[in-house]
Amino acid sequence: MSGHGPCAGSRESVQADRPPLELADIVRAHRAAYEQSHFLTVNQRAVLGAVERCRTAALGGHMDVCTECGFRQPTYNSCHNRHCPKCPAVAQAKWIAARLERVLPTHYFHVVFTLPAELRALAKANRATVFGLLLRCAAATLIELGHDPKRLGGELGITAVLHTWTQQLQFHPHAHCIVTGGAMSRDGDRWISAQPEYLFPVHVMGKLFRGKMLAALRRAERQGKLRVHDPDRFAALVSRLYRKSWVVYCKRPFGGPEQVITYLGQYTHRVAISNHRLVAMDEHGVTFRTKSGQRVILDADTFLSRWLSHVLPKRFVKIRHYGLMSASHATTRLETARHLLGTPEAVPAAWAASKSDPSDPSDIRTASWREVIQILTGIDLGSCPACGSRALERRPLPRLIIEPRGPPKAA
Repeated sequence: MSGHGPCAGSRESVQADRPPLELADIVRAHRAAYEQSHFLTVNQRAVLGAVERCRTAALGGHMDVCTECGFRQPTYNSCHNRHCPKCPAVAQAKWIAARLERVLPTHYFHVVFTLPAELRALAKANRATVFGLLLRCAAATLIELGHDPKRLGGELGITAVLHTWTQQLQFHPHAHCIVTGGAMSRDGDRWISAQPEYLFPVHVMGKLFRGKMLAALRRAERQGKLRVHDPDRFAALVSRLYRKSWVVYCKRPFGGPEQVITYLGQYTHRVAISNHRLVAMDEHGVTFRTKSGQRVILDADTFLSRWLSHVLPKRFVKIRHYGLMSASHATTRLETARHLLGTPEAVPAAWAASKSDPSDPSDIRTASWREVIQILTGIDLGSCPACGSRALERRPLPRLIIEPRGPPKAA
């Protein structure tokens, strides 16, 4: 990702929260050996470099100097790479604040569409194509069922997010969709609410998603957009998958509309593994925890291979909005739906006061990174952590000049 912003790691209270082991530590320890024995894409190499250098002198930064007490402390820039576990907090907070402007006051559903295991190898070899089709076909499934007059007969609002991992870091592409619990009629005259605990039958969603995804894969292969080693084997695979049940999961998230956006924000900027899940790096390999508390031990080579399998294609858009939530409807049909639901104000009440003053630091949407950190953590990066004065000067620190890595040596 382009651009670097200073990080919030300059306060002792923040440093105290630094995990004992970070992904960057694993990359620094094992990157050279890994690159010697594996083929990496340009993007994967860039991600390794970004994570390794994040919040180090290699990216430059500034020195905080207090002219009152003489306190001095360096702060180094973040890499802002979307795969880095140290960088998503500010972007996530701003995303949530921006989406709150579009939230509709209705209940929502969380629907997950998963690619079957038989398609994972194809997805690995055709990431941008298959990931894009997964998101589009998941959304198209929901939109078609929403349009069905026997069901809702209207336009849903959908936000879809791509994830590619399991808790053990295995490759497992799936789409998380947050869906409005109702639809606006095609003529825009009324809002049709879904049942509180029921959207569509999961087996119907599974069958429709299966048909759309397999038809899209066949079309992409015919058009030369999908690389397959053996067209006959690909055709046989598709035929087999038409006879298999596809898994779709659906539940209603807890809380009201604003809580749903915060809930979704946990998915939008999530990375394959956070630093807080890492337990140890030793002669046995890398140990990390799953959400359920299970400990997983992988040798460093396998750990890096699994983690790098989740690096997305450059410029791939993993968060997409459909139906009423699409950008083309933001000021038209979405606003009509809001009026039908009886809330003409586009911003929830919690944000109304700050909306009138764009410079208000309580408004995360327009806040600087320092203001966002203060909102999220209560830490004022403009005051001296030693004496509390506002006499901090920020003096730029240049980037370290690092010799570029040469190509891997032949084994």
